[in-house]
Amino acid sequence: MTVSLQYSQITVLDPEESLAFYRDALGLDVIQDVTSGDHRWVTLGVAGDDGAAVVLSDPHAGRSQADGDALAQLVVKGSLSPTVFRTDDLDTAFERVRASGAEVLQEPIDQPWGPRDCAFRDPSGNMVRILQSTPATQNA
Repeated sequence: MTVSLQYSQITVLDPEESLAFYRDALGLDVIQDVTSGDHRWVTLGVAGDDGAAVVLSDPHAGRSQADGDALAQLVVKGSLSPTVFRTDDLDTAFERVRASGAEVLQEPIDQPWGPRDCAFRDPSGNMVRILQSTPATQNA
């Protein structure tokens, strides 16, 4: 039996604004874009790749008003877990995201535990890390 990650949810305050960051700055492809009422779910990944994807949705999508409000407060504070992407060219990825105007939290550095990485905030305040692919991290 094989189990693999299909997608991970990223809660954003404005899916349209965040789409520009994840699609244009990070270079992900829109796989699916679904609207239901006032809510929107945008799935992004690498076209033609069966790897994991991310789904952007607003805090109230599929949640009660109270739960959505609480989640929105955590997003604004930047309190949710970071999303970590992998690239084979960290310097180019860093410059592309920085050029988009994203808030830089950490320029590329070699971490003592192995990977070389950098960090940004998406338009909603979520931390996004990008790490350089190395033989040790390619299968991580």
